[in-house]
Amino acid sequence: MTEHLVIPFAACAGPAWASAMKTLPAGSFQHLGKLLQGMQHVHTHTGDAASLSPPHDRVLAAALGLPDTADGLIPWAALEADTAGMPAGRPWAFITPCHWAMGREHATLTDPAGLALTVDDARTLVAAMQPYFGTEGITLHPITPGRWLAQGEVFRDLPTASLDRVLGRNVDAWLPGSSTVKQFADGLPKKTVAVPGSSVSHEAKSVGATIRRLQNEMQMLLYTHPLNDARSAMQQRTVNSFWISGSGALAATSHSTKAAETNTLTVPRSLAQAVFADDWAAYAAAWAALDAGEIAQLLAHQKAGDTVRLTLCGESHAQTFESAKIGLLSRISNLFNAKPPISLLEQL
Repeated sequence: MTEHLVIPFAACAGPAWASAMKTLPAGSFQHLGKLLQGMQHVHTHTGDAASLSPPHDRVLAAALGLPDTADGLIPWAALEADTAGMPAGRPWAFITPCHWAMGREHATLTDPAGLALTVDDARTLVAAMQPYFGTEGITLHPITPGRWLAQGEVFRDLPTASLDRVLGRNVDAWLPGSSTVKQFADGLPKKTVAVPGSSVSHEAKSVGATIRRLQNEMQMLLYTHPLNDARSAMQQRTVNSFWISGSGALAATSHSTKAAETNTLTVPRSLAQAVFADDWAAYAAAWAALDAGEIAQLLAHQKAGDTVRLTLCGESHAQTFESAKIGLLSRISNLFNAKPPISLLEQL
């Protein structure tokens, strides 16, 4: 059994991340540095910050034995449907009820976890929304209050953006079937522009138009819904839209459990949560806690002779390292030639 620590958002685009790293006191990466000295680099997951599937999603899919897919088509919802005993061979997607913060020029997706929906809330919303989704051949299954499964043929080949790409950002460029590209300012998507001849397929654009029509209908439906009236009265954020992610189908022979059975995956979310909240002091504190916690634990496993694996994920790339049997001379060489961990993080 291999202990595999996957750290999403170990690095981020933009100057805010670099500034946060400078606030860390000396020795904040002491366990990470020692861990890397006994490891060898085994794989680089290359990508870009505009992809629908972030690097950590790709890493997790591979670790779970899922086959490689086109961008935005890792079948996370189908995998969950399979786990729940539903027919995974059909096309599935996640539907996440959420709140879009409406600005003058665009809408920003806020963290759906902040809605704290109850089981009764979810049932009420599904009862109101299902007739509209049903006209497009989509059936909603509120498996959990804050994230539902949806089954429908429209999801088979529809690339969708991970919530981790969109939280706290302008939703426009990340909508299904969008024919825009992300324009980056300070490393983050700030605005979008239309691009003729986009690589988005005609079919994806057509299905994307259907999804956007559904989103518009839901915004009108939910604007006057009694559930939102009650939430507003309690000064809670309203549910005014939804997000689709994890789309695709899981072929009967495509999911290998062998990889999952030989790996113990740990995926801390503290860095991600700080990024979504735009709280860089919390981000720096989360890194220090990771080094003293999960990374120190992985180092202890390595010292005990266990095979361990570490994947550091940024917004564009990810790098995977694995423990290696290193001789004394090589270990001494690694000690004196080791680069500071921050230089590695800057490459992500």
